[in-house]
Amino acid sequence: MTSEHRRLVLSVYIPTLLLAFGQGVMIPVLPVYVTRLGGEYGMAGVVVAAAWIGTTLFDLPTGLLLPRIGYRRAMLLGAGLFAVATTALGLAHVVPELIVYRFFAGVGTAFWGLSRHAYISQAVPPASRGRVISVFGGINRLGTFTGPAIGGLIGKLYGLPAALIVAGALAGLAFVVAVFFVRDLPGTAPAARHGFDLSVLREAVAGNQRNVVAAGTAQIFGQMIRASRQIVIPLYAASLGLDDFQVGQIVSASSLVDVLLFVPAGIVMDRFGRKAAAVPSFTVMGLGMALVPFTHSYWTLMAAALVLGFGNGMGSGTMMTLGADLAPRGRTGEFLGIWRFIGDTGQAIAPLAVGQVADLIGLALTAGATAGLGLIAAGTLAFFVRETHQKRVAELSGVAQPARSVDRISPHR
Repeated sequence: MTSEHRRLVLSVYIPTLLLAFGQGVMIPVLPVYVTRLGGEYGMAGVVVAAAWIGTTLFDLPTGLLLPRIGYRRAMLLGAGLFAVATTALGLAHVVPELIVYRFFAGVGTAFWGLSRHAYISQAVPPASRGRVISVFGGINRLGTFTGPAIGGLIGKLYGLPAALIVAGALAGLAFVVAVFFVRDLPGTAPAARHGFDLSVLREAVAGNQRNVVAAGTAQIFGQMIRASRQIVIPLYAASLGLDDFQVGQIVSASSLVDVLLFVPAGIVMDRFGRKAAAVPSFTVMGLGMALVPFTHSYWTLMAAALVLGFGNGMGSGTMMTLGADLAPRGRTGEFLGIWRFIGDTGQAIAPLAVGQVADLIGLALTAGATAGLGLIAAGTLAFFVRETHQKRVAELSGVAQPARSVDRISPHR
């Protein structure tokens, strides 16, 4: 284990694992719970998307607030809000309640997700950033590997609300761990005099506008297919007549393949470049989603889900690493707020679109159409985005380039 990993174990990795496990518990449960409360596919999409909408709306404000409140306070606020809102899901009696609670859970995710992303980006040097962030992404995937099977089992034995309450309790435990072990990095403590400065957008795209726009476009489509699979697979499984536990098994098996690839993904990113991991990832995900309409049983849907998991695992941490590479010096938090806003927009749109389109044309055709999202993301990255890993850029150009120093935010800039 590297020194970077050791420093992040208690402060970031363990709380992230607990939160991811709780989110994994909800994956096979929440869409089905909506339908059992009387909602249709479209409403299930709204409930799932509500969290992403909350996250998206608060990405930019969170990025601007980070220098004022500090990374530690932002992490605690995010974990605490997510825990309370998720626990409330298990106590809801009507679908509109679920939408409200999911929205506030999404707000919590904005604070937690952005602060930990910026924390890692500044704590780790660029040369090992791909491997460290891929481990971070892998920990998220580990939670979604173990969580769905447990969530499906709890839902089958004790009811779907019980599974949602367990998810909230896990988030509460993550909050407790963060209270004791998260500390602000040097130069990133709260600074009351730090102003809200939107000039970071101009700084980020100055001389690099084409690359930032192209990368952002690729991220939108890439995150759309990632989010789509989390609603397509459970609903398609339910349409095949599979029970809650079987749905959880399929999602967990897909996540297992996903988890096994996060270390190779990081090595590929740091050795061969970010695009070498991201382009194959989204291509395979597109192919996996295209297989879903041809499934007709537990095992055939399992096979399609495994292909999706393989594709997603190949891209573990790619979008986060790309954002960290593009972030301008001294404005990491603000830029990553913009970067996450772009990606979260895709994740918010996808469940809404999938649910509404499925109500119109059916799940099978919707899944087939969704496959195109992955192929668009892969094509955009392959043909329009320049490589951001400096070592790989130097190899391709034949010019040695100095390593970029670790960013630090000045509290008064």
